[in-house]
Amino acid sequence: MTIDVEDYFQVSAFAPYIERSDWDRRECRVERNVERILALLAEHRTQATFFTLGWVAERYPQLVKRIVAEGHELASHGFGHERVSDLTPKTFADDIVRTKALLEDLGGQEVLGYRAPSFSIGQTNLWAFDTLLEAGYRYSSSVYPIQHDHYGMPDSPRFAYPVREGLLEIPVTTVRMFNKNLPSSGGGYFRLLPYALSRWLIRKVNTVDQQSAVFYFHPWEIDAEQPRVAGIDAKTRFRHYVNIERTHDRIAHLLSDFAWGRMDEIFLGRKVKALGDMSQPATQVQLA
Repeated sequence: MTIDVEDYFQVSAFAPYIERSDWDRRECRVERNVERILALLAEHRTQATFFTLGWVAERYPQLVKRIVAEGHELASHGFGHERVSDLTPKTFADDIVRTKALLEDLGGQEVLGYRAPSFSIGQTNLWAFDTLLEAGYRYSSSVYPIQHDHYGMPDSPRFAYPVREGLLEIPVTTVRMFNKNLPSSGGGYFRLLPYALSRWLIRKVNTVDQQSAVFYFHPWEIDAEQPRVAGIDAKTRFRHYVNIERTHDRIAHLLSDFAWGRMDEIFLGRKVKALGDMSQPATQVQLA
């Protein structure tokens, strides 16, 4: 279970409408939304991985410390939600080194994981994996093996694989159907599709592929009261706001229907002190 810790005004789809220089003037709601997520995870005795922006960590250091204190993994989402495809090798290296150091200083634990904003590692910038390895990361979750208008590498492996010696790529989960990889692991697809279908897709990965599913969502996706951004096009409005009022309850159902865990524990075999009884295998389906 993974959470990309960013606020509503930082999503890539809003970049044409909201200047980065305006971020500090926007109503920031990430703190209260992450608090709700932490309560939800505690209720379901679940540990997760929080891919956290350095921008958020710098402004809400106590929130970062809460994430770690409650037994969750702290990982990097870069500093300012800039797509890797928009950065040079030098600016990308500066970004991931800066963010890793900041998160480790605040959280007091080693940061091993990185997720590129908007899954923006693809065929044109595979050099980013070398940079991540050099910066001390052990895994990335930055490639989405689907065809999408903003990102995606549909021919890449669907499940965790070594991209460099010492570095794993752990893709967000897809289901193979109709000779295509179909999204089955969060974001707008989870809000758009009926919950029963999303549950079926994840169970298919567990039972047919016999793999753990990697699911992701954002704090703003459980916030139906967030300020509406004016002047956006209809496609962006639909993608961002569709079924947003239902996401909190759907996440609660997901936490009840499956057992989840931290990325570092599941894929790196890293053992940390758990909250409560985490004896079930990660993403094992719980029979009703």
